[in-house]
Amino acid sequence: MNQKKRPHPVDIHVGGRVRMRRVLLGMSQEKLGGELGLTFQQVQKYEKGANRIGASRLWELSRILDVPIGFFYENAVVSNVNADGFEEEGSQDFVTEFVYSGEGLNVIKYFARITDPNIRRSILNLIRSVAGEDESN
Repeated sequence: MNQKKRPHPVDIHVGGRVRMRRVLLGMSQEKLGGELGLTFQQVQKYEKGANRIGASRLWELSRILDVPIGFFYENAVVSNVNADGFEEEGSQDFVTEFVYSGEGLNVIKYFARITDPNIRRSILNLIRSVAGEDESN
């Protein structure tokens, strides 16, 4: 039974937080890699959780991305991890998955730049309407 081991959910979460912060800063993988002395492919592997991020590298990332180290672990949910370190099927958090997606990051990045509360409220109402939700939800 030659099963390919999946990345640990914490590695995926930390990598996703790296990606989220990098994108919110408007930084490319190439630029981040250059700051770390890595290739953009190595940054991609970190962001996907395929490669674990060591303590010293995490410290460098926190400095470059201007966040405390704890930022990378915020909202980490690993309650669905079994004893072998594998995530149980069906436990993927769809909100986290969306936030770490390209579309999710762009929605957050551009929505955060809207300063007018009326426009923000209108956009939320539009999204609710398109999703088929009642405004009272």
